[in-house]
Amino acid sequence: MRNKIKFLFILLTCAFAQVAFGQTNPNYPNNPNYPIQQRINLRDTGKAVKQITDDQLLDSLRKKQDHKRDTVIFTAKFIRITNERLLRDSTQLLQLDTTLTNFEIYSPIFSVKTPKITLGYTGTAARDLLFNPSKTIGFDAGLHALDPYMLNPEDINYYRARVPYTSLYFISGGISEQMFKATHAQNINPQLNIGFNLDFAGPKGFYSSNSVLQQNVNYTNIGAFGWYESKNKRYNLLANILYNNLKSPETGSIQNDSIFKTGSIDKTSEPVRLAHTYENWTNTGIYLKQFYYIGHLDSVKKGSGSVLPTQRVAYTLNYNSHIYNFIQNDPDTYNVFPDYYYAYNRSRDSLSVGHLQNDFSYSFYLRNKAVSIIKNEVKLDLGLTHDYYNYTQYVNDTTLNQYGVKVVQQQKVQGASFQDITLKARFSYKFSNRIGLEGDFQQIAQGHDAGDYLYDAKVTLAGGEKVGKITFEGYAQNNTPALVYTNWISNHYIFHNSFKNPKTNSISFNYINPILKFDLKVEYFLINNYLYFNAQTGGNDATPTQVTAPINLLKVGLSKTFTWRNWQFDDFLVYQKSDYQTTLRTPQFYNFSSLYYKVLMFKVLYSNIGMNVRYNSQYLAPSYAVGLGQFYNGTNVTFSSYPIASVFFKATLQHTNFFIMYDYVNQGLFSQGYYTVNRYPQMDRLLKFGVSWSFYN
Repeated sequence: MRNKIKFLFILLTCAFAQVAFGQTNPNYPNNPNYPIQQRINLRDTGKAVKQITDDQLLDSLRKKQDHKRDTVIFTAKFIRITNERLLRDSTQLLQLDTTLTNFEIYSPIFSVKTPKITLGYTGTAARDLLFNPSKTIGFDAGLHALDPYMLNPEDINYYRARVPYTSLYFISGGISEQMFKATHAQNINPQLNIGFNLDFAGPKGFYSSNSVLQQNVNYTNIGAFGWYESKNKRYNLLANILYNNLKSPETGSIQNDSIFKTGSIDKTSEPVRLAHTYENWTNTGIYLKQFYYIGHLDSVKKGSGSVLPTQRVAYTLNYNSHIYNFIQNDPDTYNVFPDYYYAYNRSRDSLSVGHLQNDFSYSFYLRNKAVSIIKNEVKLDLGLTHDYYNYTQYVNDTTLNQYGVKVVQQQKVQGASFQDITLKARFSYKFSNRIGLEGDFQQIAQGHDAGDYLYDAKVTLAGGEKVGKITFEGYAQNNTPALVYTNWISNHYIFHNSFKNPKTNSISFNYINPILKFDLKVEYFLINNYLYFNAQTGGNDATPTQVTAPINLLKVGLSKTFTWRNWQFDDFLVYQKSDYQTTLRTPQFYNFSSLYYKVLMFKVLYSNIGMNVRYNSQYLAPSYAVGLGQFYNGTNVTFSSYPIASVFFKATLQHTNFFIMYDYVNQGLFSQGYYTVNRYPQMDRLLKFGVSWSFYN
């Protein structure tokens, strides 16, 4: 309409111009009515000038207008995002998050609420600092040291993009810390969106020799994904193909166990116990999830894209292949390993696990005709999952070939194939928008892990934004011991054990008040038949051990945000206490605090200037078993504990977020460095830079 008005205005202007010049001398050379052939052309080049009609003039103006630069500025509001969890019950879409909240917390090992202990830096073996039990049942190989860096189907985000969307994320701390991430998504048509994820990291840390490639972390995550939604919004298809390749050094740490007392001129020249030994994990998977809505469809808000079905059927196909390789290329001069069963100077331990899963489910929803009124809303999910596993374990061994010559090659030492059938049911009942009841029940009814179960129940009481929300939750879990505890064969560790199933019972209370920005969670755990790795005093012979007595653990987490003018203080505090503190080696206190000042600089740069401080109380530090990939209770060593502070400046400008951070800025104030794992010094202070670019075109 605006363009039509412009064209009409131009035509009227031309018409009025003709009337205005109608009283001038018709013989005047510049008179528009003077015959074109008789006009005096002061810039005549000898070429005839073509006369333009009114229609041609209108076409020229329209063409010029159509080729003007588009005045629409595309931003994050044109992009909607979802994931499998949000699509579990209905079609839910969220706006893209482009805020600066925790933007400088780029690594999973520095996560605010789930911090990790590591072998020194991002990409090396890691384990939760706090007690966080896994709520899974069924077969488990038991190797999880590199899990924080793995890209899994549940980590994939799916997009609905009105314009192509690209995000580039780069982190640099010199050669000690390097990461790059890229995400792209675009709609092929209104129903189909495709995209990809690329993650690369190659940090070298502080104690790796620049000339030894095997001491460097190198991991690659590649994922291609797609989301199709039919025009009638009844059928949805989620698909992704993933590839992970993680290489992490297994150096046995540096030889100098007093590095922070004796110092070092050049830390990259510090000799390690194993210079050319490393872990290499690869994972390839394909994931397809289809669901179809039956019956009446409700929409939460017109134009939001969110759809509430009354019935739903779903089918999921998931196949992945994990290969865990341990490569030892060094003689064990410094007694890193407890024993040798096949070869002394060379190890090629490998575990290959294939997993094929088929999942079927049916969902039934019963709600009021008025979607905005939540009262007596019932939802029931019934499902069946079939899992097929096969695993094979190899080691390097010396054998005689067909010519009678001794050769070293990989030998299969064990393997098995089996299946599980799991029955699932989920139930929820909302009395109103204030009171809700949920239940989740999983039971392996037949197969290798028959008897495993996970029963979870939750009650929610909400009193509005000012009053807040209270959630009571409890669960009971019974799961089969992992393969690494019961049946493991490698060059340095062989286990054949029969353990009882570990059982965990938990109850929790959670109070959240959004207005006060307050979150309190109290959890109690009763753990029976707890499994862990233990060793003799001063030894490195990590051995699976089971605690037959029950273990009690109390965990209290408090999160609070304080705001005063442009100042903001975020604090997360955890207290946990068990009656087996020497077995569950975690600190009693953990605190993460962030204090920053918000300011608008140069009228365009939204900025935060502040400091992050991490602190945990002293605890018995665990050791790490090279070649097994497990943290274990070794030598009883307690390290001094001091706060770790980082100062930062982060800002956003249009489509770009960036930060500059000086990590561990207080090194040398209380101590010269710190440990979280026995014998593995953590990173020194480091200036880091990170930038994220978003493109909407």
